[in-house]
Amino acid sequence: MKIGNARSAVAGGALAIAALFTTSALADGVVNIYTYRQPDLIKPVLEAFTAETGIKTEVLFLDKGLEERVLAEGANSPADVIMTVDIARLTSAKEKGVTQPLVDEEVNKLLPAEYRDPDGNWFGVTKRARVIYASKERVKDTAITYAELADPKWKGKICMRSGQHDYNLALFSAAIAHWGPEKTEEWMKGLKANLAKKPDGGDRPQAGAIAAGECDIAIGNTYYVGLMRNNEKDPKEKEWGNAINVLFPTFENGLTHVNISGAALAKNAPNRDNAVKLIRFLASHKAQQVYAEKNYEYPVEPGLEPSETVKAFGTLNADTLPLVDVAKGRKPASEMVDRVGLDDGPSS
Repeated sequence: MKIGNARSAVAGGALAIAALFTTSALADGVVNIYTYRQPDLIKPVLEAFTAETGIKTEVLFLDKGLEERVLAEGANSPADVIMTVDIARLTSAKEKGVTQPLVDEEVNKLLPAEYRDPDGNWFGVTKRARVIYASKERVKDTAITYAELADPKWKGKICMRSGQHDYNLALFSAAIAHWGPEKTEEWMKGLKANLAKKPDGGDRPQAGAIAAGECDIAIGNTYYVGLMRNNEKDPKEKEWGNAINVLFPTFENGLTHVNISGAALAKNAPNRDNAVKLIRFLASHKAQQVYAEKNYEYPVEPGLEPSETVKAFGTLNADTLPLVDVAKGRKPASEMVDRVGLDDGPSS
């Protein structure tokens, strides 16, 4: 599995990358993947796919501009499968015309309807919950609601990554759907007032900030805790993971916000048959087990339990808010983050 890395989507660069990929794209036994997902998070499942099928994977990782790159490459795009996080990313890929419908009985049988596009343009393959990381030493609370993140009792005690990140925008979008825009904006102002510092970094460094005493609670995804606690290569990350408890915050319905990672068949996939095989594999029991055991994500396969590490967090009662409704709120959520000045940090 080869990993490429691209930082922008200007047309000239896109076409150059397409030319390089085309050499392998037209070969037998290859599937080309464009992804927003970090390469180390998809490596285990792609290795399992190659081991089972003999089909090699070529991976291009982008941190932005994936859809624009595929559009710039046009009919000559080597992309076979698009893999990404966040329901808004998946629906955006469909809306921007870089996917094609896949109506496949095998995939539809394996994946619940609520985790796939009715038209077959995207498929959710894992779940994650947006939860609270809480200091084992300093936080005695065993339950905190999303609304309580704006409680003045947490003033100067909350850490988080940028409010404009996909994971937080999805949470804010869900809040808008549950509470309406006015209540959500007042809540966001309270959240901003409670920040210990300006939002920055990823989810794992938020646990590090808690371990260092910079804050008491943080907002993060569940699977990062599993990755940290089981990281035998980085003792510091392991320390971070063991310094926190995972609390499942809820909305008034008693349910916790969840998001998905997913895959889509690229519009002009040159290795379409191999791409379909990959999507089928991602939906399969074997891949779902790999995601659960290696990535510490929640499988979307009904009845399949998460890893022992994740089960130890407690019971996830996932929000039943339709994911498409979460996707619809992304733009107003982003505008709200700017209007409130959430990423500026706490007011002095």
